[in-house]
Amino acid sequence: MSDVKEVLGNYSTDITRTIEEELATITPDNLGEASIYLTKAGGKMLRPALTLITAEAVGGKRESALKTGSAIELIHTFSLIHDDIMDQDDMRRGMPSVHKVWGDDVAILAGDTLFSKAFEIIITSQDTTPDQNNKALATVADACVKICEGQALDMGFEERFDVTEDEYMEMIFKKTGALIAAATKAGAIMGGANDEVIDAMYEYGRLIGLAFQIQDDYLDLASDEETLGKPIGSDIAKGKMTIIAIKGLADDDGRLLEILKSDDNSQDEIDEAIEILTNCGAIEYARNLALESVDKAKEVLEILGDSSSKQVLVDIADFVLERSA
Repeated sequence: MSDVKEVLGNYSTDITRTIEEELATITPDNLGEASIYLTKAGGKMLRPALTLITAEAVGGKRESALKTGSAIELIHTFSLIHDDIMDQDDMRRGMPSVHKVWGDDVAILAGDTLFSKAFEIIITSQDTTPDQNNKALATVADACVKICEGQALDMGFEERFDVTEDEYMEMIFKKTGALIAAATKAGAIMGGANDEVIDAMYEYGRLIGLAFQIQDDYLDLASDEETLGKPIGSDIAKGKMTIIAIKGLADDDGRLLEILKSDDNSQDEIDEAIEILTNCGAIEYARNLALESVDKAKEVLEILGDSSSKQVLVDIADFVLERSA
């Protein structure tokens, strides 16, 4: 098994360079600095790396997918900037969030700039045909709509404690999985794959995207504060409807709901909720659901011929569940 973090780091070098080149002409200086800020803050760059790796796995070249992968990272960064404004989150990647440094107005403009630049970058992709560029453009545009729909669904779940599992799975696909699926699909397009393989790579991305978010739900209760970088049980403290909470509420005698509805839970009450969710099997259920998604994702990859890039895609699927934060 490859060292996934090392592999992602190798791809991120090319992606970061491309993004810096594309954003270098943005003026005035404060807008340019706000736009590039989160890229310089680091991050795994999982999504753009998946675009490049997928292009190689279907028999293409990473250079053909470089601009599209960079565009997908810009879309991801745009969504983070706007999410932080909506949620009034002060920190991102261990640094003050964009709106805390430059204010809401410039942060919104920075997000809009990244969004617009993403589409410009795809159009100017090289070593690909206009048809490939157009298909990649349509794929990313579709993901952008789904991200907005997912965010709206998530907002609609606030103060709702009757969210169904199907509703939740739709939300996390749109909010988290859609861009990952777009990353792998666009990589297959730019790598010159046929429609069957392109569709399969979209499904692979969709499945690991679902697993990624479910694993986040799981880690919120099963990790530790130092590793996670935030208090354990923060989703419970916020009364957030995760797949674990939904499963737990199905067998609740009323106490879990009472804790989730409260705005000022003590740590003892949060610990009590975690115990309830453990005893009813909700935490284990989430973990198994994520495992199932990853297993299905790896089965999808059987459509590809053997290669080192295909093996990296297998390893990334496993990495989604092996990460601790």
